[in-house]
Amino acid sequence: MAVTKTYEEINEKIRRGEAVVVTAEEIIDIVKEDGVAKATAKVDVITTGTFGPMCSTGAFINFGHSDPPIKMAKVWLNDVPTYAGLAAVDAYIGATELSETLGMAYSGAHVIEDLIAGKNVKLHATAYGTDCYPRKEITTYINKDVLNETYLFNPRNAYQNYAVAVNSSARIMHTYMSTLMPRMGNATYCSASQLSPLINDPFYRTIGIGTRIFLGGAPGYVAWQGTQFNPMQARGENGVPVAPAGTLALIGDLKQMDTEFIRAATFHGYGASMFVGVGVPIPVLDEDVVEKAAVEDKDIYATIYDYSVQQRTRPNLGKVSYAELRSGKIEINGKQVRTAPISSYSKARKIAATLKEWVQAGKFFVQEPVQSFPMDSTFKPLEIVTEEEI
Repeated sequence: MAVTKTYEEINEKIRRGEAVVVTAEEIIDIVKEDGVAKATAKVDVITTGTFGPMCSTGAFINFGHSDPPIKMAKVWLNDVPTYAGLAAVDAYIGATELSETLGMAYSGAHVIEDLIAGKNVKLHATAYGTDCYPRKEITTYINKDVLNETYLFNPRNAYQNYAVAVNSSARIMHTYMSTLMPRMGNATYCSASQLSPLINDPFYRTIGIGTRIFLGGAPGYVAWQGTQFNPMQARGENGVPVAPAGTLALIGDLKQMDTEFIRAATFHGYGASMFVGVGVPIPVLDEDVVEKAAVEDKDIYATIYDYSVQQRTRPNLGKVSYAELRSGKIEINGKQVRTAPISSYSKARKIAATLKEWVQAGKFFVQEPVQSFPMDSTFKPLEIVTEEEI
């Protein structure tokens, strides 16, 4: 008889300290040794992790009211512009926004990291002045201890697989996939593969709106499907997409986060990004969950794209497994090409292990999604329409 479990049963075992928790790496060997059925009966939670550049990251900040009060119209944090078109003293700072004085050397991601680290950040704001908000300018210093609600809200994190990037042109290219050397001198990739959350739950059975997660070293939640959510992407026989597919919109308390698991980054010649640590616990509900989570690098494929072709649809140069990518060299059209990750597998492993410890200690419970993601969603391109065509 097939074993099935509920969220309530699993959480009760966590409360009693009896839950068997393993990482997405560990479940691979358990299934090889015991089989799917026995592994399902034995294991209660599988933890995942990923740590890589996630440009679509930012923070909502409430500064509180000054005396006299001000309705902030334009706001800068350490000379990085923020979006203040919300309310009097609310703002949103995006990770990729650049400093007006330092350019690519300092960004919104650096502001976020500085706030998480407890550093003081210069706040400058201007306003047009109203009867109820008479002040027109303010300059002061803030840190996370003096702020009110301060939370990350990331519209697109934790991509379900990603591209492998190469450059067939004769010039060096500086991209969000890092520096690409001429004539396919290297290939870069960005995924925690067999540890990555959405690769271990390819059809989003346990990951949905409301799922409790690890975000930047603190508890967080899945708020919505991420932008550019594309579950209709082509998939392999195991259900894992072979190119960028699902994404997650995530939310979490900045004040609880740890800079070990969320760091600012600058890509030479391209701009800013933010390395974000995300971990998701997968409750073992049945054998299908275990079978999907036992996927390993040799069976997870990514698609190689030529980034030198500056069009929306880049040339597809074939597929390659993550086992091949992690070997340090792949073959493209008969040419041996060295590979390098721009995400950190070792940090992803630490995130999965840390989340495992939280669950084992009874500090973290699995949360059933309040709503599943739409499986028929597609990512539509931006078409250029002239005024005459409207």
